[in-house]
Amino acid sequence: MAGNTILEAKGIYKSFSGVPVLQNVNFEVKAGEVHALMGENGAGKSTLIKIITGVYTKDDGQIYWEGKPVEINSYQDCQKLGVACIYQELSVIPPLTVAQNVYLGREPRKGPFIDFAKMNQMTQELIDRYQFPLKPTTVVDNLGIGQRQLIEILKGLSQDSKLLIMDEPTASLSGKEAEMLFRIIQKLRSEGVSIIYISHRLEEVYMLSDRLTILRDGKNAAVLEKKDIIPAKVIETMIGKVVDESAGSRKMLHSDDKAEVRLDVKNLTDKTDRYRNISFQVHRGEILGLGGLIGAGRTEVVRAIYGVDQAVSGEVYLDGKKLNPSPKASILEGIGFVPEDRRNQGFIPLLSTTKNVALTNYDIVKVNGTTISDADELAMSKRAIEAIDIRPSDPNKQVGVMSGGNQQKVVIGKWLMRDLKLLIVDEPTAGIDVGAKDEIYSILEDLAKQGVAIIVVTSDLQELLRVSHRILVMRKGDIVKEFKNVEVTQSMVLSAGQGVEEEAK
Repeated sequence: MAGNTILEAKGIYKSFSGVPVLQNVNFEVKAGEVHALMGENGAGKSTLIKIITGVYTKDDGQIYWEGKPVEINSYQDCQKLGVACIYQELSVIPPLTVAQNVYLGREPRKGPFIDFAKMNQMTQELIDRYQFPLKPTTVVDNLGIGQRQLIEILKGLSQDSKLLIMDEPTASLSGKEAEMLFRIIQKLRSEGVSIIYISHRLEEVYMLSDRLTILRDGKNAAVLEKKDIIPAKVIETMIGKVVDESAGSRKMLHSDDKAEVRLDVKNLTDKTDRYRNISFQVHRGEILGLGGLIGAGRTEVVRAIYGVDQAVSGEVYLDGKKLNPSPKASILEGIGFVPEDRRNQGFIPLLSTTKNVALTNYDIVKVNGTTISDADELAMSKRAIEAIDIRPSDPNKQVGVMSGGNQQKVVIGKWLMRDLKLLIVDEPTAGIDVGAKDEIYSILEDLAKQGVAIIVVTSDLQELLRVSHRILVMRKGDIVKEFKNVEVTQSMVLSAGQGVEEEAK
């Protein structure tokens, strides 16, 4: 049973470059309580957690720990209080063992040396207590994503914390691993440990949480007791009636089934079960939106189509020709890929626009003997700059110092230099300002008009409705819903992703 308040954040305000992202937000957690935190992408959840854990400094407001005001200016500060955070982004170090990762920076010592036997024993005791399918001496590089997520959870549990913050903890877990985590959460609650549970998965929130706080547009939208956590009510509160009924959140989707099939995916299945038997088509000139919650398998599917990752079975056809997906084959066949993490995977920050545009196009740049033609590189770069208005227009400008919107234009621009047939774009406007978003949308729409087939993966519901001609919704590795030739709302897409049925009107 939940007891006294252990953590309270009161009147929290935070802005970036003068733009408020949290406004007078209140949040509290009681001892032994599982308190869920929900909201759409950009609602302020991550910012609030980063303030609580000392990653960001609040502009206004006060945080209280066990009734006393505290200042948390670093992660070390929150650890001293008894707070541990299990982030969605994995921080494990692959060359190290499970035990070395769990106790990294907190290794037991025998004199000046690390006591590896003691560290392995301590890790084994944790593994036994929570029945994890891990061994202390296993090198993390040999483990899958789900098991690596379990190591992150073990790290949090190893600190004997009074409050655990779990950010999308099941996003990379299999069904069996998720059930294991749920048992651990129930055990921790019975031992008086408090948990902040951040998730997009409503069924998990309903099953686990004692209370739910919903943020919308950086403000408190609701605090619901367990009996009031009703799917339709939660979805309506997350989106907001005003947003749901206007502001472009409704769109009459249109799909031309008679158009030529450009991409045909048949029974694509992942070796680690992140997606299974995925089949769909994309037509020439169509923008197909791929929606669903984090961890639904969307990114994994498009990476397999492009060939970054390998599927264990299934077939991919482009214009009727069977492909053996690999990045090299995809480039040669006219398939472009804009990854979710553009800074680490989409461009090289220290290189110029010219060099970044040329990266995937050296096979079509003229070569004088064995030397790349600088003149042709530059000419290609200028064509890309002019085609989509990359700013600054200086082809020698380092891409790493550009705005997010123009960085994304560079990543897209390099594909426009080829005979493009299919463009896959994962989270096209993440971290991009509103004006640049419209420019990106216009680029995608113009490409579609030219006959390019486009797949857009996005967690932004308004964006999904804004750009898509047809929408497929994934849930737990399966395609569960298709929206085409209907009037669709954000609520309908979110309901499908949550496993809650809401009929098209």
